Amino acid sequence: MADVKLTNVKKIYSNNVEVLKDINLDIKQGEFIVFVGPSGCGKSTLLRMISGLEEISAGTLEIDGVVVNDVPPALRGIAMVFQSYALYPHMTVYDNMAFSLQIAKTSKADIDQQVRKAADMLQLTPYLDRLPKALSGGQRQRVAIGRAIVRRPKVFLFDEPLSNLDAALRVATRMEIANLKDSMPDSTMIYVTHDQVEAMTLADRIVLLSGGDIEQVGSPLELYEHPANVFVAKFIGSPAMNIVPCRIEQTGAQTLVSLSASASIQTPIVTESSEQAKPAFFGIRPEDLVVVSAEQESLFSGDVSFVESLGEATLLYVKIPGADEMVIAKQAGTLNIKRGDKVYLSAPAEKMHLFDENEQSYLRKG
Repeated sequence: MADVKLTNVKKIYSNNVEVLKDINLDIKQGEFIVFVGPSGCGKSTLLRMISGLEEISAGTLEIDGVVVNDVPPALRGIAMVFQSYALYPHMTVYDNMAFSLQIAKTSKADIDQQVRKAADMLQLTPYLDRLPKALSGGQRQRVAIGRAIVRRPKVFLFDEPLSNLDAALRVATRMEIANLKDSMPDSTMIYVTHDQVEAMTLADRIVLLSGGDIEQVGSPLELYEHPANVFVAKFIGSPAMNIVPCRIEQTGAQTLVSLSASASIQTPIVTESSEQAKPAFFGIRPEDLVVVSAEQESLFSGDVSFVESLGEATLLYVKIPGADEMVIAKQAGTLNIKRGDKVYLSAPAEKMHLFDENEQSYLRKG
């Protein structure tokens, strides 16, 4: 198993389109790293560059301390699991998993040992004599993972392996991948997805990309609780964090925040001193907002435009005077609130976020 290090890595296509810009990333042995971001952000391209399926335009890629920019994919010590399974339809599950070892002229005894060990790990032993067409989508994906395991690679690469599965199978297979990681603690795994639930539940660290740049690297909770900027704040979490334009003024150890839609509030987030109020952005997650009575101190007040009852929770879409977008409040259970009602919303001070005029978090400054 191995470390993976990317230094100033770029991808530029022949028409001078820069897909990835100066990517610097250290992945340690045994980490489960998830690349996540919106479509077109460069996450799959980055994975393919690590695998050797895409050339690196600039910078260096090291696997286990060796620069592998010009090393063919087959010699990099990696194994890749694709979203399309890529199984041989005329081969049994056993033969699909054994094929790469047969090509490498591994002894029959070693092949049988490795295949059966991987099959047992992935609960595929009852299906070893079946053809892929006789398997469900989730079982086929497990075969594809098993085929990667038997090669004993330095690094596992997963390219959106669950995207072709239905919702129930996605959950089940996600649990199996998590169990796989627990059973192979020294394995380095890099996983690409556009699904933040997969990222939050599987990753040791998340690499969030946007427009070819890394926006933030950190644990799932770090990105959720301490987003580096507005993009991260709105991408991680569902529903997305509420972002409201405001003006800030430093008064001693307190920051006075004037929301465009309500009275000023005080927050413990300290900004740099300034004699004049400056434009900024105030953020609060929907699940951190609480409906309070009119007599209590509130952050926002407004009319409910839409109520979304989910059973275990209720989403209130509240139109705040002076704000361009509705504020969403996520409340536990069901509520006796209907469209057109006026509501007052509050939140704990420690759950508040403040971003400067360039949408960067004040919490990450200094």
